[in-house]
Amino acid sequence: MRLKKETAKKNTWNHPGGKLIRKGAQYCTNAELLAILIGSGIPKKPAIKMAEEIIEKFKDFKGLANQPFEKLYQIKGLKQVKVIRIAAALEIARRIVNQVVKELKTK
Repeated sequence: MRLKKETAKKNTWNHPGGKLIRKGAQYCTNAELLAILIGSGIPKKPAIKMAEEIIEKFKDFKGLANQPFEKLYQIKGLKQVKVIRIAAALEIARRIVNQVVKELKTK
């Protein structure tokens, strides 16, 4: 999914969200996509650093999806709102996968 070029030109953000607008989500790394969900960082630790730490700790999105909230709270800067955003995105992904699997079984 990409936004119109006119929108991308108006918003030349210098962070993962800007990259997503300019190039498309498929060109973002896992850490960049996660940083977009995290939103803002904390002093001396931007969202991209938090996201990189999460990916390093849990290896990938599948590893992250199987973690209890308490493990995410161990990462400095991740509080309830950020963890809820991540959990919601992972649940959306899980539902998409379940829907695709169900559709494949009915063919």
